[in-house]
Order: sequence, then C-alpha cells, then structure tokens
Amino acid sequence: MRSRTRRSASSVRANSKEDSPQSCGLSIPTSRYVLFGLIAACGCALDLVTKELVFRWRGAPFPVGPPNHEWWLWEPFIGIETAINPGALFGLGGGYGVVFAALSVIAALAIVIWLFWYRAAADRWLTIALSFVMGGIFGNLYDRLGFWWQPGMPTHWQSGVRDWILFRYQNHTWPNFNIADSLLVCGACMLLVHAFIDRKEAAKSTAAKEVASE
Repeated sequence: MRSRTRRSASSVRANSKEDSPQSCGLSIPTSRYVLFGLIAACGCALDLVTKELVFRWRGAPFPVGPPNHEWWLWEPFIGIETAINPGALFGLGGGYGVVFAALSVIAALAIVIWLFWYRAAADRWLTIALSFVMGGIFGNLYDRLGFWWQPGMPTHWQSGVRDWILFRYQNHTWPNFNIADSLLVCGACMLLVHAFIDRKEAAKSTAAKEVASE
C-alpha cells in the first residue's frame, strides 16, 4: 500500500511538472521572436511616421489649426483630416490618458507573457495577431505619454492620440482613426477568427473521440 501511495504521489508530481508552461513541450523557434518583434516594430514605426507626416502637411486641428481642413482621396468617402482624441475608442473617457497609458503597458506585458512564457508563440497565427496588437499599443502609447505635444497646444491634448484617417458615408462620419487603431482592430479580428477555428477543431476532436469510444 505504501509503495502504491508513493508511486501515485510521484506520478502526480511528474504530471504537474509536465503540465507547467516551461515543460509543456512547445518549443519557441527563434524565428517567432524575430517575426513578433519585426511586425510590432514596423507597425509602430508606420503609425508614428504617418502621424508625423500628415500633421506636418495638414497642420494641427482646430483650434490650433484651421477648421474643416479635409483632404479627399475619394470624395466624399475616404479622406485625411487631422484630429486629436483625448479619450479611448470613439473618444470615450476623455481626460483619463494616464489611465489608458497604464492599461496599455499592462496589456503589452500580458502579451509578452502569454506568447513567450505560456508558449502561445508556438502558434504562428497568434504570434502575428498579437504583434499587430503590440504595434498598435506602442503607436498610441507614444501619443498618450505626450511625446508629440508642444507648448502652446491645449493642455487636454497632452495625453491625446493623433488621428488622421477620415471615413464618411452620406451624413455619417466615422470617428477619425490612425494606423495604430487599424493594427489593433486587425489583431483583434485575427484573435476572434483563431478562437472560432480552435473551438471548431476542438468540437470535431471531441466528436471523433466519442465515435471511437462507441
């Protein structure tokens, strides 16, 4: 009896070690680190460069710059118009830029832990999706920290995000956004697709096991 108890206890300890993130058997190739870092860095750089170029070209929005300064790529649907978003999605939460910046840092840390500590980077799709999200986080975090802000601008812009992409359909104008926002949306959509496919495959696997057991 004692020998059986010792064996069972040792087997439980062995199983717990095997189930830990570090020994789950999913090796992360170096190429995944490179892929993640490259996409995130390029996405962030593209966002910051386009913001800088557009704001230099079109100027800051009203009241610093002139009102109604749209420039149309495809009138009256797609255009360029500089804007400052002091809040989050759709301008909600204005004045809480420091809170959004802190949440961005937490989200970035969570992504790194999920990918490389819990080995989610073994999945290429997840790696690409989260690299999009990371690029978007850092692109907007730069603005949240006020690195672009200059003296003489309204103080509530200091933690605001620079937007410049304009969408309009008939009388409805979509809130202006930027490349970082696009990266965040693309990454989120990829995560939803991954969750749907993963759940579908899990259901198929469960059904196959039930058929095999019968």
